[in-house]
Amino acid sequence: MGEIKIMEQQKEVQPIRPQDVVEAKQCQIPNEVIEAFNTLIAKYFHSDHSCFKQKEVIDEIIKNLQKGTSKEAINLRNMIFENHWLDVEDIYRKAGWHVEYDKPAYDESYEPTFDFIKKAYHD
Repeated sequence: MGEIKIMEQQKEVQPIRPQDVVEAKQCQIPNEVIEAFNTLIAKYFHSDHSCFKQKEVIDEIIKNLQKGTSKEAINLRNMIFENHWLDVEDIYRKAGWHVEYDKPAYDESYEPTFDFIKKAYHD
């Protein structure tokens, strides 16, 4: 008699659509991460592009995340990789950039870099 009909109360969950993935991903990335990328894009922007090392963006993210906390940098660095917070390429592509991430192959040794290029210059 006092039975709750769960099926009637639940909104049907739909599978995510490909065009919605970038927005959903952006909601999972902390603002401090986007702020770090924006800071470095502006800092290194020249002519039509901005290029910087992965280490620089990690350092900037850690600096942003540590504001007002006592979290250790090593723990924050692990969080960055565990949560894939550096995977911002599609977010910035949607915002109008051509983004290239370059990392060394197994037989190479150099620091990975991000290159953000204004689409008008790249197309």
